[in-house]
Amino acid sequence: MSETVTFKLNGKDITVSKGTTVMEAARRENVEIPHFCWHPGLSVAGVCRFCMVKVEGRPKLEIACNLQATNGMDVKTDTDEAKSAHKWALEFHLVNHPLDCPICDQAGECGLQDYYMSVGKYQSQMTRPKVLKPKMLDVGRDLVLDTERCILCSRCVRFEEEVTKTGALGIFDRGDRAIIGTYPGEKIEHNYQTNLVDICPVGAFTSRDFRFKQRVWFLKDKPATCPGCSTGCSVDVFGKPETRSYFRIKPRKGEANGHWMCDKGRHMYSHLNQDVRLRTALTTDTKGRRHDTNFAGAIEDLGKRIAAVNPATDIALLVSAQHTSEEYKSLFNFFVQELGVKKVFQWREPTEKIDSFDGLLYRGDHNANTRGLQNELKEAGFATEVKNEFDFVAGSGAKIVIAITPEIPSTCPSLEKQLNHLTELDFVSFWTSAGSVGDNKKSKHALPMKGFAEKKGTFINHDGKPGKLESPFPCPVVDGRDITEIVAALKSWRHSHGSR
Repeated sequence: MSETVTFKLNGKDITVSKGTTVMEAARRENVEIPHFCWHPGLSVAGVCRFCMVKVEGRPKLEIACNLQATNGMDVKTDTDEAKSAHKWALEFHLVNHPLDCPICDQAGECGLQDYYMSVGKYQSQMTRPKVLKPKMLDVGRDLVLDTERCILCSRCVRFEEEVTKTGALGIFDRGDRAIIGTYPGEKIEHNYQTNLVDICPVGAFTSRDFRFKQRVWFLKDKPATCPGCSTGCSVDVFGKPETRSYFRIKPRKGEANGHWMCDKGRHMYSHLNQDVRLRTALTTDTKGRRHDTNFAGAIEDLGKRIAAVNPATDIALLVSAQHTSEEYKSLFNFFVQELGVKKVFQWREPTEKIDSFDGLLYRGDHNANTRGLQNELKEAGFATEVKNEFDFVAGSGAKIVIAITPEIPSTCPSLEKQLNHLTELDFVSFWTSAGSVGDNKKSKHALPMKGFAEKKGTFINHDGKPGKLESPFPCPVVDGRDITEIVAALKSWRHSHGSR
């Protein structure tokens, strides 16, 4: 059992593990101490001098980020002396800040704005002209840097040194001329660039992808699990439900990812927007003419086709590993257990390197639920070896193929080629969110599906740990359904038409 210490925080007795800082203890107790340079995922720098607290019996204020709690210590964060220190620290941070809030992407989630309202709201006593510094610097594929906004908290420098270990950033020059920047002739090139935007407290780093697209106070954020690879990072998805559109994904502290996420995961929202999605169901009549239809019409067409064949020999399932465990269970319960389908094939990207890993978060298995699919395959009585069986479908002799497509097109470079191959078969029912299926004139049947941000369920990551989808956005596609809902509709149609 670890050793503990007890101290007072604003008059309340607090017990913490030995070595815990006052800042960490205060956060646990929901006591706000203003800070800029401290971050829970980085080392202590103590450079902003903003988190001053009063320790009774000591002559000077001390910084909470580097002050370890000890037995009997009496700490106060709200004395007049501490409040005055917070005010003056903020004043100095604002000395050369451009105060361009109306055009800054950080507006609405900016530490300077928040702290000015909580510990500032004063008449500035600084009269000297502001020091001008370089703006709109191209420092990386996903980044724009405005050094005038920078308050030299050094979070970004520490991230480069401690997390990615790339050391691409440094602090150059001295005094009020000091700036953050990359080394001459270099740019930030790794797959974790946008974390610098997240940890920057003032909007010096902005994201090219999100820049000037939307004000954050118009967005709603909902927790989810990233579907981009088998790490299963905890994330927040930001969307605008009233327009049924999505704008970004940010990391949420989780067991799999700590405080970070990769840049590839940041783009896992783009396939959810209406302009790239299948928006209507498709059917084909007896004369081979394709029609847009509603969900009920597509279910009726598929139900009739299923009823007209022998499921054991004539139906095949082709299943990707990017959907939830609950969906796989309902799929196999219906087609395998109830109908007796015996042909089930895994759909994987043939070029994937499933065991590759960048050493931080990003894995070569670009499927969020490989483990979940294997679990449900085993439960349904099939082999659980992870393998790509796409090419086996054409030779299976199936008259009907139910193709559960990968949800994320960017994780499957071969997807369009594979879709073209499938359209050459007798009859394929695509269950998909991909608009390219509807654009392909050879597609005979398709059902629009919900994306990961629009349904509830579970992903099992590479380590066997569950990640939840619990707070769905409304689906931008009116007829969008998840696998469980499609299966329920098929079962209902069969029962209403007397099929066994």
